[in-house]
Amino acid sequence: MRIAVSGSHCTGKSTLVEEFLRVHHGFVHEPEPYTVLVEEFGEEFSAEPCVEDFLRQLEFNIDRLQQYDRGARVIYERCPIDFLAYIECLSRTDQTPVTSRVLEAIQHLDLIVYLPIEDTIDVSHEEFPKLRKAVDRRLGDIYREDDLEIINVAGLAIVEATGPLENRLEIVESAMKNRLTHY
Repeated sequence: MRIAVSGSHCTGKSTLVEEFLRVHHGFVHEPEPYTVLVEEFGEEFSAEPCVEDFLRQLEFNIDRLQQYDRGARVIYERCPIDFLAYIECLSRTDQTPVTSRVLEAIQHLDLIVYLPIEDTIDVSHEEFPKLRKAVDRRLGDIYREDDLEIINVAGLAIVEATGPLENRLEIVESAMKNRLTHY
């Protein structure tokens, strides 16, 4: 099963992925593209969020998605839709080419786990709070309102995981079981 954890920054994606991997040893972990690009490839990104940096991360994320075939056991610490939301929130220009690329890329996923902003996560150290909230609103529109008409794309399942970590993990595991019965 190919799973992507989606959400704005500081929503608990890394924490959920860590706990998931602790329980599911057979899964490959695909870390956040920013981390890999900086730590493994020595790339540098601007101090302020910018469209070009998110486009680079999106391309890296899409390349990683295409490395795994159906049936692979992998969990991604970001989803292409995240980068689309950041790009849309930072740019007023038409994103149709990026959107179509993202819609094509998510067909390499079986499950997207969306983590909305919740008050239970300490974000006192958070950078760019307005961007965080704008991206969360955009992701909410995409996932809850089906703004991009992705809900029925290639049998892709999308779940929203909220609450304490244990609850979020239960939601993911339930969605996985449900997906496996539909394969």
